[in-house]
Amino acid sequence: MNNYISENKDRFLNELLDMLRIPSVSADPKFKQDVIRTAEFVKARLQEAGADKVELCETAGYPIVYGEKIIDPSLPTVLVYGHYDVQPADPYELWNSPPFEPVIKDGKIYARGACDDKGQMYMHVKAFEVMMQNNALPCNVKFMIEGEEEVGSENLGTFVKNNKDKLAADVILISDTGMLANDTPSITTGLRGMSYMEVEVTGPNRDLHSGLYGGAVANPINILCQMIASLHDENNHITIPGFYDNVTELSQEERAEMARAPFSLDKYKKALDLSDIHGEEGYTTMERTSIRPTLDVNGIWGGYTGEGAKTVIPSKAFAKISMRLVPNQTSAEITEKFTKHFESIAPASVKVLVKPHHGGEPVVTPTDSVAYQAASKAYEETFGVKPIPVRSGGSIPIVAMFKSELGLDSVLMGFGLDSDAIHSPNENFGVFNYMKGIETIPLFYKYYAEMSK
Repeated sequence: MNNYISENKDRFLNELLDMLRIPSVSADPKFKQDVIRTAEFVKARLQEAGADKVELCETAGYPIVYGEKIIDPSLPTVLVYGHYDVQPADPYELWNSPPFEPVIKDGKIYARGACDDKGQMYMHVKAFEVMMQNNALPCNVKFMIEGEEEVGSENLGTFVKNNKDKLAADVILISDTGMLANDTPSITTGLRGMSYMEVEVTGPNRDLHSGLYGGAVANPINILCQMIASLHDENNHITIPGFYDNVTELSQEERAEMARAPFSLDKYKKALDLSDIHGEEGYTTMERTSIRPTLDVNGIWGGYTGEGAKTVIPSKAFAKISMRLVPNQTSAEITEKFTKHFESIAPASVKVLVKPHHGGEPVVTPTDSVAYQAASKAYEETFGVKPIPVRSGGSIPIVAMFKSELGLDSVLMGFGLDSDAIHSPNENFGVFNYMKGIETIPLFYKYYAEMSK
């Protein structure tokens, strides 16, 4: 199979570059046709690779690409999940090259979606092609590639609930995560959940002259900033009452095991151009980004932000706030506690509106399962070293939903790196990582089929 991969490396890369040129930004309606065009691209490539029953399954939003190859109903079935939509590329001016004109530089593919998740999703399509062309598919496979992950997978849950027979499988395989380093592979075994909110603070019924009214009328931006600042104390603990009530505390032994993963604080700070780190007292950087809940402002705006000066007290101020959750917290619980608290700390001089957006549940996947052991053996064979189980700070809400609706655990075989700048300008994905994924994934199928007997 490796000969086939090396012989077709340029084509595999060029096909990915073609897909990256399509701006499939699900959050912005102006890209609607591009999102649909990307779904059609994925559908065509799955058909070419040898999948059967390939179709675009319509939803209330963007279509889900489905395909399958059932070689023997008595064999195990792997359900591959990925997404073809991407984050908005703004701010465009911070990109070193246009986000939808992919370039390969210093061994990296630069484009929006290169890592998250087009590059990683497409590894599975090409790995499937490799197995089909070499008559080496050892079990059944189904593909479910959606177009709304970056906007909360709003319609995926309905699709899954209505298509349980179609999606029947033994395990779910996902590559939408990362690994520690190219010489230190890892498998993600935990994901944080999320509660995403938007808040609106309203003062006067119109923008006011800051000279005539300043000092006598509440300024919504000032008030909003004070309210947000109060959400953390001096130790960077979140001050929402009951926020930590259900947080699972890891034992010292578990924390010591986590600390075995290689990590250089100096390199971390240097990569981000930081003089020092910042976070919850009593926890390491790795713990803060994986096993602890967080609250962050993702955007804040209001008043006049154009060129020059305009001396106004704005009528309104807004912010978007996300909270990452850990096991035993639920998005519904945290959304309710945030809403109640944020409304309670508003002074009488303003009105507050809290709008919940999407949420998702935290999840921990087993490391003693056949699927995890198969993934571990696959990484070990291609990288030459056993992968380390790690918990990720990111959220893939559908992993918990797959467990509750389909009863299936997921294996998170990510090949991205922290330096890939996902969701940021200059997102990239290593050519090494892309090709390594295509090489490693067929071995997962091999070992999973063997160990499932």
